Amino acid sequence: MFNYIIRRIIYAVPILIGVNLITFSLFFVVNTPDDMARMQLGIKYVTPEAIEKWKKERGYDKPLLLNSDEAGLQKFTQTIFFEKSLAMFVFDFGRADDGRDIAREIKSRMIPSLAIALPVFILGLFVYISTALIMVFFRATNIDFWGVILCVALMSISSLFYIIVGQFLVSKVWHWVPISGFGSGLDAIKFLLLPVIIGIISSAGSHIRWYRTVFLEEMNKEYVRTARAKGLSERLVLFRHVLRNALIPILTGAVVVIPLLFLGSLLVESFFGIPGLGSYTIDAINSQDFAIVRAMVFLGSILYITGLVLTDISYTLVDPRIRLA
Repeated sequence: MFNYIIRRIIYAVPILIGVNLITFSLFFVVNTPDDMARMQLGIKYVTPEAIEKWKKERGYDKPLLLNSDEAGLQKFTQTIFFEKSLAMFVFDFGRADDGRDIAREIKSRMIPSLAIALPVFILGLFVYISTALIMVFFRATNIDFWGVILCVALMSISSLFYIIVGQFLVSKVWHWVPISGFGSGLDAIKFLLLPVIIGIISSAGSHIRWYRTVFLEEMNKEYVRTARAKGLSERLVLFRHVLRNALIPILTGAVVVIPLLFLGSLLVESFFGIPGLGSYTIDAINSQDFAIVRAMVFLGSILYITGLVLTDISYTLVDPRIRLA
């Protein structure tokens, strides 16, 4: 197990370097340091001297990937890529183009993002699995039929529709919760209630159908027929044996959302004015702040790789037949 974890960590290094390189290249294909300087300085203050000063102050006056004016290793170290990207491997995210410390912003904005993402993840997982189990238990009945119809209908509607309708009805018409904003302590609950409900509903269709498919596949396996032959009730077969053996695909699906638990929901945070990492990323993209975008992509890559390792380890807990060499 220990050797496996070490190998996965070693494999993650070239992956993270590749992600950084691709992000770096894509960003500067459409956005040069001069363009970044013009946007930050504004129309009134754009002069060649001001652009050069802005680039020099923020380290964008060097070549992107290869410095032909230097010799030896400095050809690669005296570049924007080396100074701006490789430092993140020691979690030195540097400063944004407006001068704010990125690491400090991430720490302060992580709590609002987790306040939305964790309830959506935990409550959503309970709702999705429970509903799917009920539909499988009553399979080939009206409950299952109309449940599938409802799931398809939910899948066909954009999450933006739920946000707009929810804000209009619940906040503007009924005045149950604030339309946007965020608070501290228990006061934050009234701001989080609507975004959490919308987060669960907007993903319900696809998740319930997927879990239903997983459970139906398990229902056709040999161990289920054996359990029925031994006289076990359908409820016991479904909720004890089928659910237990379906944990591996459930864990596989859950790992996909691990980065979102920290990085937040881009749409929800932006529309509800929640100062989380999702809205932070959107603002950085709009202002073409490459330092923040690069840091968020790097952080997301680390979280996703960590989730994959934790998922592989959890496989051994739910299925003793799996051993990680």
